[in-house]
Amino acid sequence: MPIRPYDPASDADALWALKRAFETGLGANTGSDDKESRYAEKLTDDYREGYLEWVDRCVAHDERSVQVAVADGDGADPDLTGYVFVLPDTHAYIWDAAVLNEIYVDESVRGTGVADELIDAAISAVREQDLPLERLVLDVDRENERARAFYERHGFDHWGELVAREL
Repeated sequence: MPIRPYDPASDADALWALKRAFETGLGANTGSDDKESRYAEKLTDDYREGYLEWVDRCVAHDERSVQVAVADGDGADPDLTGYVFVLPDTHAYIWDAAVLNEIYVDESVRGTGVADELIDAAISAVREQDLPLERLVLDVDRENERARAFYERHGFDHWGELVAREL
């Protein structure tokens, strides 16, 4: 399946559909009912607009910040089946490393190698970044066994632990 940089002019609606699925899946599959409702409730029109503007800013800095998997389709609207989002190197000081912000593959193509292609594209992109430490980090819910196994298969090791508090 072809992997290419995200195109804000033609891909925004399809990326948002994948982002919604990513967020609702996290809420539904990695926590309590409270987490599920909180994740779903945040997906407002304002959140969509802010998220896509942020994506556009990241892509303007580095077009490979967001890369998409494209299914063979009829040539009309893009049929995106997944995406990977790495923060541009302007954000590398967050964890003194490259940051894998999100990776998501539609359920219809899971197990077909699309996620492997997306992670390879992300690693290729961040290898060209100017980083304080030569590593790629991400946050993964401990309850998400499928994701944890995927990252382990791709050479990720435990490195610290993220904690959070309500504001």
